[in-house]
Amino acid sequence: MSHKHRYHKSDMTDKQWQLIKSLLPLEHEGPGRPIELDMRQVVNAIFYVMRTGCQWEYLPSDYPKHSSVYYHYRKWCLDGTWQTINETIRKQERDRQGRQPEPSAGIIDSQSTKTTEAGGERGYDAGKRIKGRKRHIITDTVGNLLEIVVHAADIQDRDGAKLVLNKLSEATKEQLQKIWADGGYRGQLVEWVKENLAIILDIVARDPEQKGFQVLPRRWVVERTFAWLGRYRRLSKDYEKCTKSSEGVVYIASIHTMLKRLAVTTA
Repeated sequence: MSHKHRYHKSDMTDKQWQLIKSLLPLEHEGPGRPIELDMRQVVNAIFYVMRTGCQWEYLPSDYPKHSSVYYHYRKWCLDGTWQTINETIRKQERDRQGRQPEPSAGIIDSQSTKTTEAGGERGYDAGKRIKGRKRHIITDTVGNLLEIVVHAADIQDRDGAKLVLNKLSEATKEQLQKIWADGGYRGQLVEWVKENLAIILDIVARDPEQKGFQVLPRRWVVERTFAWLGRYRRLSKDYEKCTKSSEGVVYIASIHTMLKRLAVTTA
């Protein structure tokens, strides 16, 4: 049964669809029936879930069947499609800003978040008093997502940093010269980053004499990125059982955010 699609605020414009369409693995491969779904509406449905935080089965009926939408979301989490799209869109966004495709500097930080009854990997972050997972991200100096790793919240930032740093593409590692981080990353990690990646890890420490809120140089950029991601209600908690899907949600929020900027200036 077909439904006439009505516009939702999270839906892509024609320009946004053209930017992402060629990056999706839409060609049918192997035996079986060819894809008959409207793939633009599949992606729109995924963006809708991420933006509103609704459960898959509560998707509006004018989108494709929720099981088909989830199938593609999950498949692209596992095969690295979202990661690849984020990297490509990020390079296009940097080009729009008159910057080189790969940054020479970045910022690293983590965010602890609660998990749900879905289960999966989790731990207790004693510092934040949160049982769940950490989202460990690296951004460029304007806040675009370079990479994300999701791991149990009881893993220390110094150890989690190695996971996300090692996940960076070789092209990004070669270009990066400096990464700013907060005091939680001080210690042996600074030398490890220098020896293994030839990158300077610059610790931006808080002034011990300062009372109340303090804007730290460079560190505010990654905090703003977390604020951008926080607009996507699917990220209010970690609802996923598998950390691959947890990372996928962050990639999707990042992609959707950058698409909106790119489409404004793309003819």
